[in-house]
Amino acid sequence: MALVPVPQPKSLVLSFGQKSQCLGHHPGYSVAASPDSHTIKVLTSNLSGHTTFKEVELGAYIPPTAPPGHNSTTGGGQQVDVESTLAYKGSSQPAKAKPDNSCSHDWFTISQMFSELFDLMSSTQIATDEHFMMLKTLELQGRSLKEKSCLEAIDKQRENISHWMSKTVNFLWDKTIPFLGFKNLPPVIFGGDVTHSQSDFKVTVINHFLSKRGSALLDSCLSMFQGYEAYPKDKYHEDKNPLGFLNLGTIENKLCLDLMTERLCQSDMNSIKEDQLQYPENRGQLFLREEVARFLTYYCKAPSRLDPENVVVLNSCFSVFSALTMVLSDPGEAFLVPVPFYGAFTFSSHLYAKVELIPVYLETKVTSEKAHVLQITEDKLEVMLLEARVKGKVIRGIVLTNPQNSLAGIDSQYSLMECLSFAKKYVLHVIIDESCMLSVFGEDLTFHSVLSLRSLPDPERTHVIWDASLDFGIAGFCLSALYTHNSLVASAMRSFGCLHGVSGITQYKLGRLLQDRGWIDEVYLPTNHSRLREAHKYVTSKLEALEIPFLPCSSGLSLWINLKDYLYYPATFEEEELLYHRFLESKLILSHGKSFSCKKPGWFHLVFAEKHNQLEEGVRRFLLVLEEQKQDRIERLLEDALWESD
Repeated sequence: MALVPVPQPKSLVLSFGQKSQCLGHHPGYSVAASPDSHTIKVLTSNLSGHTTFKEVELGAYIPPTAPPGHNSTTGGGQQVDVESTLAYKGSSQPAKAKPDNSCSHDWFTISQMFSELFDLMSSTQIATDEHFMMLKTLELQGRSLKEKSCLEAIDKQRENISHWMSKTVNFLWDKTIPFLGFKNLPPVIFGGDVTHSQSDFKVTVINHFLSKRGSALLDSCLSMFQGYEAYPKDKYHEDKNPLGFLNLGTIENKLCLDLMTERLCQSDMNSIKEDQLQYPENRGQLFLREEVARFLTYYCKAPSRLDPENVVVLNSCFSVFSALTMVLSDPGEAFLVPVPFYGAFTFSSHLYAKVELIPVYLETKVTSEKAHVLQITEDKLEVMLLEARVKGKVIRGIVLTNPQNSLAGIDSQYSLMECLSFAKKYVLHVIIDESCMLSVFGEDLTFHSVLSLRSLPDPERTHVIWDASLDFGIAGFCLSALYTHNSLVASAMRSFGCLHGVSGITQYKLGRLLQDRGWIDEVYLPTNHSRLREAHKYVTSKLEALEIPFLPCSSGLSLWINLKDYLYYPATFEEEELLYHRFLESKLILSHGKSFSCKKPGWFHLVFAEKHNQLEEGVRRFLLVLEEQKQDRIERLLEDALWESD
């Protein structure tokens, strides 16, 4: 029998062959293995010094192969090879548990040790991966082309470490964990402040925990929420946390929180009835659907009253969009979407429906101070439709936003009718997101809803989404509505209320809010539009002073800014990603063009519908990062020029 001494008082060591594995921290353990038995004996000692032996049966045993003349370094017994000792998994003899219940506590403790080791390896790899990413980021930002060979060495070193840790995790799972009969491993947390691409190690862990579908969902989630993990725990506060994160990347209106808080605290909002405490209708309570229908009829200037039976209420714009793509299409089919569009559209359409969004690129003209985007046309749609069909894609519809939340433009009635006529020609559905229809702040600009058109080319295939969160700045309400002229679509959408329904109390409060048209018209909308204009003017004046191109807008909550000139030449999406991370290092969250499927690198998305103090601080950080980026870019260009001249 070979007894393995414990090198530290609080370490557990297993020795198999010439390999040792530390299982974690616990007082006084030793492990012994005999080459002619099917057992491992665990020597335990408690804090008072009492020691006991517990024997655990392995099952079938395959003798190890040792080199001639080889002696154990731990005693007179022969060392046991790990592949042989733990070969029960592939053996015809199943492992049998001893009926000795006195061993259960120690057995559970050993399981805990393996759990801790597994978690430790996970954390170590995460920290290592982030360290190398940070090192690589710093190298790219601060070094010349001459030293880019260093990056290859960094990547190679990271890959080697990742590969070694992957093998370790595979060993722990495939051999040790089944041997212990361990069923519930601790959760593994991926990422940190910045999420990187999955390493071999992470893929190894994910494949053990998740199905292929679950792995794909996790990958999409990590990609979508890249950079946002640290924000909830470290939010900026002018007094309590002035060095915290500022989020100017998520489209949200925070300009009128004072007005909305005051209105929602009034007495008419606080009436609670019994039916509000029960399960609501899947498609939304009737009183709310009636109010939504009246609200849309009035503000969309519909030629006739909209039918509440065609209204479906769910808990977010993206829930409505996800459900609608599932109702209208089959897995693998696709929709055409003008670029740029929300990355959340891609995530939500793939979540259930497994639907592809095919980008329709719009040309943008950039001058020294401003940029202009061309509206979508029938010719552009037709080219993309035919190209997709040649590739074997089944196109089920077109997705539009009006006002264009990402571009902050407004589709004319002519442009809308052109798209709708094109869709009818090719028997396509049209999904139109009109979530910012009340956020048109340009004094000489008029919004035209698709519901205002007197004669829709194909009303049965025209579907409108409206999100109360953006127009009223109540994202925490999580409530959006679908209006469709197609009763079959409305009925099919009802089933999603089981998963994405809205609480009865929330529905009641929003219903009361929509009823108060006087307050909306006389108090909220004028104030909201005025504050949007002021915030927009503040940001654009700063950009114009530095001659930074941006897309002019008179609606919506955000700006598209072209920072191509701040990227290292030639501009690439990798350089765009580095600048994005540089903003994160300054605790400023923006959105970058790649996440909106932009065709060319350098575009960044900044939300200006923020309280003035926070917007001011956010713009200060934004400009500071650009100044640092500009200096680094000049230095790198000079170094490269000198290097090439040598």
